[in-house]
Order: sequence, then C-alpha cells, then structure tokens
Amino acid sequence: MRIVIPMAGMGKRLRPHTLVTPKPLVRIAEKPIVQRLVEDIVSIQTEKVEEIAFIIGRFGKEVENHLIALAEQLGAKGTIHYQDQALGTAHAIMCAESALTGPVTVAFADTLFRADFKLDPNADGVLWVKKIEDPRQFGVVELNAEGTIVSFQEKPQEFVSDLAMIGIYYFKDGEWLKRELRYLLDNNIMNGGEYQLPDAMRNMMKQGAKFVPGEVNEWMDCGNKAAVVETMASVVSRLPQNHNVQLEGDSKIIEPCYFGNNVVLHNSTVGPNVSIASNVSITNSTLENSSIESNSKVENCQLTNSLVDEYCQVIGVKGVLDLGSYNSIQNNDK
Repeated sequence: MRIVIPMAGMGKRLRPHTLVTPKPLVRIAEKPIVQRLVEDIVSIQTEKVEEIAFIIGRFGKEVENHLIALAEQLGAKGTIHYQDQALGTAHAIMCAESALTGPVTVAFADTLFRADFKLDPNADGVLWVKKIEDPRQFGVVELNAEGTIVSFQEKPQEFVSDLAMIGIYYFKDGEWLKRELRYLLDNNIMNGGEYQLPDAMRNMMKQGAKFVPGEVNEWMDCGNKAAVVETMASVVSRLPQNHNVQLEGDSKIIEPCYFGNNVVLHNSTVGPNVSIASNVSITNSTLENSSIESNSKVENCQLTNSLVDEYCQVIGVKGVLDLGSYNSIQNNDK
C-alpha cells in the first residue's frame, strides 16, 4: 500500500494563518493537519504502508525533512514531489507518478476524518463520502440500487445526490489510475481549466471499473478558518483531558480543552473547546472555541472563535480574532 498526499495548495482561504505556514502544516492541538491525517490513515490500514508520497509546493528543506521523518516514524518511506502549477487534482496526483503502483490511497490534506476503512474485495476503488444537507458546493456521487457509484457531479445546482466526496480515495490498481491520469494530461482534457481526478475515474468506469462509497463517521474540514475552529473542537473533545497546567489566582478550565507544556493561567477561564499550545500564558482573560499557538501571550481578553498563531501578543481584545505568527495587537479601550 502507498499513500499519496497532495498538499501543494497556497491556502488562501486560511490567511493570515498560511502567510508563513503551508496550509497542511497549520496545527490543531500542536499537530499539523497533515500529520493527523497520515497518522489516522496508517492506523486503520490493514495492509503495510510502504511509501507516503507528499506532493508539495516549494516549502523549503525544513518542511520536507519534517514530512520524511513523519513517514519514517510510521514505518514507511517518505518521498517528496513538487507541484509547481495549480492545474487540478489529476495533475497533482500525477506529480507523484512513481508512487502510483499497487494499491494506493489518495488523501487531500485539507480534511480530517473518522471512517470505516473496510475495503470491498470486489471493487476497484473506494470513494469516501459524507451525507450533507446542502450539496451545491461539493462534488457528489450518484449510486445505483446495488450501492455502486454510477456518476460524479461537481457542485450540482439541481439535486442529484447528497453524498459529498471528502477527498479520500482508494484504488486497487495504481497503475490503472496512472494510465488514465496520463491520458488526461497527454490529451489536454480539462474541466474548468484544470485536470480533474473524476474525469480519470469516469474513464476507468467506462472500462468496467467498479467504485463504491466508503462510510465516513465524521468529516472535519480544514479548508477555511471557521472549519478549522470547528475541527479543532472535535479533535480536542477526543483527546485525554489530563491537564498539567499552572493555575494561578481565580482560574478555571471548562472541558474539553487541550494544553501543551508550560501553560500558565492567571485569573482566567478557558474552555470549552480551546487548544493552548506550549509556552503560553493567559492572564485576566476568558477563551472559548479558540486556539492559541506556542509562545504567545494573551492578557485582558475575551476571545471566542479565534485563531492566534505562534509568538503573538494579544492585549485587551474582545470578540473574534485571527492573528498570524509574530504579531502583536493591543486595544486600550476600556
């Protein structure tokens, strides 16, 4: 089994948090999104994972070394591949062409999930989907009476299906997938100005491939700020609530919360659904549904639905805050 992780996107919808950090390396409870994704996939695989192929932009050697080390920690070989142009999902996967052999799982690194990873031995592929209320902003699949996928529709404005593709796929034969992706690129077959993975899967279906839906228990999107806050709350709720926090004065923790090392609360109330990374101090403040990254200070604040990155100083702010790394903000209004 090989795992392919396309993660070269710029993450514009997550700015300012992606100005200095690639989107898949944005942290949720001190772990990058991509690390949580890969760990979850490996943990539920029934086959040995031989290789994890990361498709990235020019993120720098430090990021590349981190990703390779992550793969090695999970018992797999880590490889780095570059996508220098945003030309669609099919193009992204083909940037890791050498990894498309044998069984392959493709997982786009802007989503986390909890899923049943049982594979149908009679199927050529599995697409994990989630039933949603409004499918107009998502790619969806249609099923026949036997539960086999018969078509893919991108953002249908008229109701076709409420089963949204979440960006995680399994292919029994990576070489077959590679041939169909190569066909799209060689023949310049685009949809919306990009090379799209569903077009390759349609060609496979015309040749007799059987794709079935996979069951998702929980889909946690990380594509924008609101989604990251919601996903953070979901992740934190499942983590052990064993807090080694220095409480000073009249301080209180309302679970669920996550705390890193060397966190100090002074006359503050934190929670619910709060993640505070290591080396953070919170003074005379209340926080809920928020994340504070490492080496930051928060004083005299009332924050909700907020993301504060590392090495920040926040004083006197009330309400919702998005603050990128190495920034300071002070509100002197009383």
